[in-house]
Amino acid sequence: MLEPTSPWMTIFTAPKSFEDEHIRMIQRNAIFSWLNLGNEVEIILIGDDAGVAEAATEFGLKHLPDVEKNTKGTPLVSSIFKLARMNSTSPILVYFNADIVALPDLLTTTRKVMQKFEKFLIVGQRWDIDIREIIPSGDHLESWLQQQIKERGVLHPQGGSDYFIYPRVCFSEMPKFAIGRAGWDNWMIFQARNEKLALVDGTGAINIIHQQHDYRHLPNGQPHYRTPETYENVRLAGGKRTIFDLKDTNWQMKGEILQRKSLSWKRFWREVEIFPLITLKSMWLAQAAYGVFHPIKAYREFRAWLRQKNAVKVE
Repeated sequence: MLEPTSPWMTIFTAPKSFEDEHIRMIQRNAIFSWLNLGNEVEIILIGDDAGVAEAATEFGLKHLPDVEKNTKGTPLVSSIFKLARMNSTSPILVYFNADIVALPDLLTTTRKVMQKFEKFLIVGQRWDIDIREIIPSGDHLESWLQQQIKERGVLHPQGGSDYFIYPRVCFSEMPKFAIGRAGWDNWMIFQARNEKLALVDGTGAINIIHQQHDYRHLPNGQPHYRTPETYENVRLAGGKRTIFDLKDTNWQMKGEILQRKSLSWKRFWREVEIFPLITLKSMWLAQAAYGVFHPIKAYREFRAWLRQKNAVKVE
């Protein structure tokens, strides 16, 4: 039995450069909130961007600078996850985007899922809030954050996820995705279903805050889903059929209750659609099923593929 103060959870992240004033503030806010979870949680900062080492030293955190990168200099998700696993011993690993503020319900909800499943992935929606100040510390933090959610929080749509909670035995292998670009978070959701893990939507129990920011840190200030690295992430994931989202979770937390999601007609047909991919492991049949369920979108994809193929021939 673990001692109450022993770290049984490791939160790891790959921060952006701390040079931008607003990015520096929101990343420090995120770290403040993780430290506020107490001694049960270990925190690891990964990467060598400006200010990361200094932040790790200031807060007394473990720092792992030697992360593998792609040709554009972007850290690889596979390397980040591997470094976290190799340099921690806690049974639970948690990846957070570096702008995410967490509350103690992260711990209580994870414990409940651990009591039922040995292998799982917890994901969920976030509350979007524009925070322009250093968050309070100590005993006032949780109530202050809850008040911010109540007064200003906007629940983000059910796309990808800004956090991933899983036992260390899971996700030991993954493609070389670029961090901070779209696609890889959707692959995590797909892979959980593909490997028959319990895929839990924690939105009803875990409150996380995404501190709003712009995209000045990305090439030409473009949102991450429009970058070439995002297209490469989707390719590495296996194509668009592996782009799952939170609607593909099969368990959910509602307050303190963990339950299987009810099978509405919409969910039933979605399960039929993805059956060839996650059960039969057939991409060809998955493409055919997509064509049946989404004929117009499938036709547009086919036309785009033909244009790209013809363009390559011309070159």
